[in-house]
This record gives sequence, C-alpha cells and structure tokens, in this order.
Amino acid sequence: MRKRRSFSREFKREAVSMVVDQGFSAGDVSHQLDVGETALRRWVKQVQFERDGGVPQGPALTEEQR
Repeated sequence: MRKRRSFSREFKREAVSMVVDQGFSAGDVSHQLDVGETALRRWVKQVQFERDGGVPQGPALTEEQR
C-alpha cells in the first residue's frame, strides 16, 4: 500500500505554474515531479478557480487568495 504524501504550497504552486503558465501537459509534469496526475489536475483546477476570483473551499494556493 502506498503512503499518502503531502506537498508544500510552494511545490504545488510550482507544479501548477508548469501546467498553467509554461504550457506543459499535466501528464508530463506529474511524471517529471513524481506526483499523481489526478492530484495535479485538482491543484490546477483550484488555482484557475482562484485566479478567476473564486473563494477557495480549502487552503488557498495563490498569494492573492491568502
């Protein structure tokens, strides 16, 4: 059984930036950073929601939302 890992906000922001700002695919980034693709896509979705002015349900990933 695989142990659940946790990632810092900074790590998540960098990973999301690679997808959203730099144009890499979520699959490539998840493989490169050894992160589950589903988790990465969830982070991307949250950041896009926050950037569009949404209020996060959980901890904010972007500086503007904190």
